[in-house]
Amino acid sequence: MSSLLSRHIFTPFQAGLYRCGITLQTGKLRAPVLLLFFVFLTACDTGALNAPYAEEDENQSVLYQSFSERPKHLDPAVAYSANEYTFLSQVYEPPFQYHYLKRPYQLVPLTATAMPEIHYLDAQGTKLAAGADDNAIAFTDYVIEIAPHIQYQPHPALAKTAQGDYQYHHLNAVQINAVSTLADFTGTGSRELTADDYVYQIKRLAHPKVQSPIAEMMKNYIVGFDAFAQQVSTKPKVEIKDIPLAGAEVLSRYQYRIRIKGKYPQFIFWLAMPFFSPMPWEADAFYEQAGFADKNITLDWFPLGTGAYLLAENNPNRRMTLVKNPLFHGETYPTEGEPEDLQTGLLADAGKSLPFIDKMVFMLEKETIPYWTKFLQGYYDASGIASDSFDQAIQFTGSGGIALTDSMREKNIQLETSVAISSFYMGFNMLDATVGGNSEQARKLRQAIAIAVDYEEYISIFRNGRGIAAQGVLPPGIYGFAEDKAGVNAYVYDWDNGAARRKSIDAAKQLMSEAGYVNGIDPKTGSALILYFDTAAAGIDDRPTMNWYRKQFDKLGINLVIRATDYNRFQEKMRSGNAQIFVWGWNADYPDPENFFFLLYGANSKVQHGGENASNYHNPEFDRLFEQMRNMDNSEQRYRIIQQMQEQVRHDAPWVLGFHPKNFSLFHSWYKNLKPNLMANNTLKYQRIDSAERAEKRQAWNAPVFWPLVLASVVFVLMLMPALNAYRRRVRETLQ
Repeated sequence: MSSLLSRHIFTPFQAGLYRCGITLQTGKLRAPVLLLFFVFLTACDTGALNAPYAEEDENQSVLYQSFSERPKHLDPAVAYSANEYTFLSQVYEPPFQYHYLKRPYQLVPLTATAMPEIHYLDAQGTKLAAGADDNAIAFTDYVIEIAPHIQYQPHPALAKTAQGDYQYHHLNAVQINAVSTLADFTGTGSRELTADDYVYQIKRLAHPKVQSPIAEMMKNYIVGFDAFAQQVSTKPKVEIKDIPLAGAEVLSRYQYRIRIKGKYPQFIFWLAMPFFSPMPWEADAFYEQAGFADKNITLDWFPLGTGAYLLAENNPNRRMTLVKNPLFHGETYPTEGEPEDLQTGLLADAGKSLPFIDKMVFMLEKETIPYWTKFLQGYYDASGIASDSFDQAIQFTGSGGIALTDSMREKNIQLETSVAISSFYMGFNMLDATVGGNSEQARKLRQAIAIAVDYEEYISIFRNGRGIAAQGVLPPGIYGFAEDKAGVNAYVYDWDNGAARRKSIDAAKQLMSEAGYVNGIDPKTGSALILYFDTAAAGIDDRPTMNWYRKQFDKLGINLVIRATDYNRFQEKMRSGNAQIFVWGWNADYPDPENFFFLLYGANSKVQHGGENASNYHNPEFDRLFEQMRNMDNSEQRYRIIQQMQEQVRHDAPWVLGFHPKNFSLFHSWYKNLKPNLMANNTLKYQRIDSAERAEKRQAWNAPVFWPLVLASVVFVLMLMPALNAYRRRVRETLQ
């Protein structure tokens, strides 16, 4: 009979014996010998048999995370979602980035040698003196100088022959049919990053075939952007490199200039976003070859940048892998931050070379329970907290604070919390005949609803307390956000004993009466007022939330009708102004109040102008203040204007000011240099893994438990022995 080893089929018991160097010949061991092996087995270090990763990763510094949805775009001109930025922000490098540790958020050079030179010009293009009146500024120049000797990652698009020709730019059909993935190209090359690559990317933003989501916005700012888009609309992307764009000009090998219309101080923040990362023209020349798109050999699938990491594997049905860029130009960990960063160990690696992690493995996890289980086993280094795992991880203290549960503390799991630079709100369509408009009746109706919709309760029920009720348009962390009593929405809250308390439902009912809806009755019909809530939340899981909204309106006697539809239909309703009440949200593109207040600027009305003002709110006084505030530098005057704008919105109530989400993140003790940075996306290069500590704890948490098998086997052998003895006796009697 063959050995267990040769059959390659192992039970946990057999696998343990094999790890201990033991192989068995079946049928040749008596019970005492078998028991001896069981005892010996319990003393063996059999390791973690449930480890899901390759053994070779144990010798590297590897970060293990997950993703639940394949990034649709990895072209920085097109990508504009968080799950896409998780990957491409590690690969691409715009000229500037956010300081990892400093707060408030501060821009610093990345590939640039310094912050840009900023020059203001009049209508004739003459440079204005410092302190010139804003009305005299017709153009602003941003002159950016990048560091020399920065190299692109190795890539087939940059590979050259011995004669200096590009090796893979002119492939024939036979050659293209012979490859199925980027890894099939044996040759790779690199070259130096130049200013021309940044200008080429800006031209790509303008090309209609690229369909960049910021193209329409940039038409309003970058000089000549719209005219360039029309000029190149019928040309292949690669040909645009030799066509001039007035607002983006190469000054030298390492210096370029961007010219925008007027004064727009927030433009500097755009220069820290992946949209303005460099792109070598060779990437388009390579990827645009016929037949590659059918094989997913595209820039959307395989990025090409100068960042700390490169995408080595894109298998969206299983795994995505980033590895350290062997040609990375180098960067060092920050040497300064906030005062508490020193005490918390965030400056322990100050001045050391980045990145610390060799490899990042992102595994596909669509379900929260398996993901959570693997995190507790140590197979993921960090985790969010799903609602069904919240009570297992977090407990509330008597003072209303939060703390980790005992089971989390036993594993030395750490908790980080941060208020997101985001706002979620309930919006009213200000073009609607009932809830919209500037009449006193409509305004008081909206204010009454704002009191009745109890977002503190919503946060408690649906978000496990992870959020803070909004008092204005701005979230914490944005300039102009006011603390305590100065920042309270007095139309919805009273200030009581040092805290904001939501007004009683009686106050809301009084407003309903003043609006002409006594006890919620519509005088036009003599029945309960009917309002319509338009939403794309049409799934079974959304029903509790929709029922909650109905109950909030029912407090006022209003009959809320839910009009659920698919997302495309919902979007069409919003564009055409056929929605009445809806829920919307906004994540900051950059840390400036202009990026939130523009959501209520009349010229950005979604129906009239296709903008982001989903409520179609238009108040001449608010618009005047916005136009005055948006291009100002932060100052006491700007702060006062911001407070006036906040008060105007609270009074007019085009939104029920909802909440700002609060992020809860868990991470293991071996995961170092973690500090929430809600603006930066390229933070993985700063983080570090203590691989030895992780291996030790994984071993302890996942060691196989064999004693139940031992016990069961012993019982089985003892039960079997009488039958064997009886069988042997019968054999002997037969032979006699």
